[in-house]
Amino acid sequence: MLDVAGLTESTGTTQPQRVRWMFGAIAHRYDLANHLLSCGADFSWRKRAAAIVANWRPQKIVDLATGTGDLALVLKKALPHAKIVGVDFSEPMLEIARAKGLEETIRADAMQLPFADCSLDCVTIAFGLRNLPDYAGALREMHRVLAPGGHVLVLEFSLPQLSILRAIYRLYLHRCLPLFGALLTGEKAAYSYLGNSIEEFPGGESMLRLMGSSGFTNASVEPLTAGIVTIYTGQKR
Repeated sequence: MLDVAGLTESTGTTQPQRVRWMFGAIAHRYDLANHLLSCGADFSWRKRAAAIVANWRPQKIVDLATGTGDLALVLKKALPHAKIVGVDFSEPMLEIARAKGLEETIRADAMQLPFADCSLDCVTIAFGLRNLPDYAGALREMHRVLAPGGHVLVLEFSLPQLSILRAIYRLYLHRCLPLFGALLTGEKAAYSYLGNSIEEFPGGESMLRLMGSSGFTNASVEPLTAGIVTIYTGQKR
């Protein structure tokens, strides 16, 4: 098994290439792992995100880091008349998304989106922003493609605020999750990376400040499931 932690040093592979490799390697069991490792809570997280987006009534939506298309498909159900495009840099993931019924997909880098300035009503990204090499740069790129008044929604893992829950969650992230992930997908390294990336992500008020500095206003935060997941929203000025 390839050790992701040592991939850059041993092969010269960059961080984006490393992440692309990981998601390609686990694509075949990605959905099953998500549902089991979250105890099914991921369904309610996406449903809540889709309900927020539906209230904005956007007509043109791009779901970044769409993966196997789960959020995009829930959005399509909530907004059947909207144009929804799933974007991801992993072709194995997009193949599964298309097989599940996501009609419009584009293989592209979220840091360099193939959309014109001010051309979209809404951009969503679920569990993908922390995998990008530059959080602020990614948010600025989302801001660029949004029309004035357009919205962004970020659904991302986070750490619980309550100290005892945070301690239990960290134990799960770093000790249990890699083992369970390895059993389900055969790729322990990908799930070791997951825990580390969650620790490094700027959650809560730090994320709201980052959104503000990237051009978004009316930024808000909504913790879910005791804070292990958070929804961030903002609007282009």
